Amino acid sequence: MAEHARCDRMTKKQDAVFIYSPELLQYKFHDQHPFNQIRIQLTYELLKELDCLDDEEIVSPRLASDEDIALIHDTAYIEAVKKAGQGELPEHIASNYGLGTEDTPVFSNMHEASALMVGGTLTAVDYVMEGKANHALNLGGGLHHGFRGKASGFCIYNDSSIAIEYMRKKYGARVLYVDTDAHHGDGVQWAFYEDPDVCTLSIHETGRYLFPGTGNITEKGQGKGYGFSFNVPVDAFTEDESWMKVYETAIHEVAEYFKPDVILTQNGADAHYYDPLTHLSVSMESYRFVPKVAHELAHKYCDGRWIAVGGGGYDIWRVVPRAWALIWLEMKQKHVSGNLPKNWLDRWQKQAPLTLSPSWEDPENLYPAIPRKQEITEKNYQTLTKALYQIRSHKNASF
Repeated sequence: MAEHARCDRMTKKQDAVFIYSPELLQYKFHDQHPFNQIRIQLTYELLKELDCLDDEEIVSPRLASDEDIALIHDTAYIEAVKKAGQGELPEHIASNYGLGTEDTPVFSNMHEASALMVGGTLTAVDYVMEGKANHALNLGGGLHHGFRGKASGFCIYNDSSIAIEYMRKKYGARVLYVDTDAHHGDGVQWAFYEDPDVCTLSIHETGRYLFPGTGNITEKGQGKGYGFSFNVPVDAFTEDESWMKVYETAIHEVAEYFKPDVILTQNGADAHYYDPLTHLSVSMESYRFVPKVAHELAHKYCDGRWIAVGGGGYDIWRVVPRAWALIWLEMKQKHVSGNLPKNWLDRWQKQAPLTLSPSWEDPENLYPAIPRKQEITEKNYQTLTKALYQIRSHKNASF
């Protein structure tokens, strides 16, 4: 018997594609920056070691064109990014575009690296919307803080916003965007704040404590888009039980209300207790649950059309590879438990600055008991109720 769980090839193969190229790792600010795309390679090699990722399921990302990127971003901004990446943009001008900051430093060939991330998400979109695959995963995507003319929060080009506008224009699709990153999905929300054919749902740590400080329940959309922006800011130290309840309730009710043609999920892995940049207390239990529910709803409302991208996640060794691998395993309807592959652990432990998690599950004593648990749970429930008030009142009025 093998010493770790492997995929059972006797089960039905799930129709999914995995967007990957080693070139995705070229999106790199500097060695000390918390945003480190080696986590994509860690996840890829974990799935390979599990024997759960076939070569024919791997699709290389294309390079997004300037025309693609301009679906969301200003031409002047795109040109500024190009110049910055060639060392030709003065610092005082770069700062006007959010470039050269502590969060989003300039790096060589940053336009090309960013365009590949965008192209990866567009590749995923085309595979799903053209019926080549039910599901597609681009872990290089999920850069949800980018704005039309400005970089923000580690994000240069907003691949999710570009992908949504691309789906609207090319396929005429109604898109449900679901963001479970610990940080509010601000860039995507504001890009479609007046669009009734794009519904955004962001479940995140309250902005009272965390960047970007937005994502209040009062942010509901504007004009024709009013009522199609949903935010559930949860309290610091929220645990699995409350997180999963909020997520499950919100995504079910929003999906039923909006009835999308396709679901795009942003799967930041930074709500985990280990994450160094956030203040939540989620475990791997939630990261198994989140894609499971999204998968079910994609088949219920969208004929299976589900595109997933990465996002935040700054414990790149212990958390992100496990959490992101579970998205792909859900797409393929595979279940794993127990120990992680020994070969994978042995290889990466040599590079990791801390002890890797040995199993798919977190220990029961992951963190000390939280004294305010009941208070936090009740507060999150009240926030959820307020966030969904419009849906529920509309539903009650229709009877």
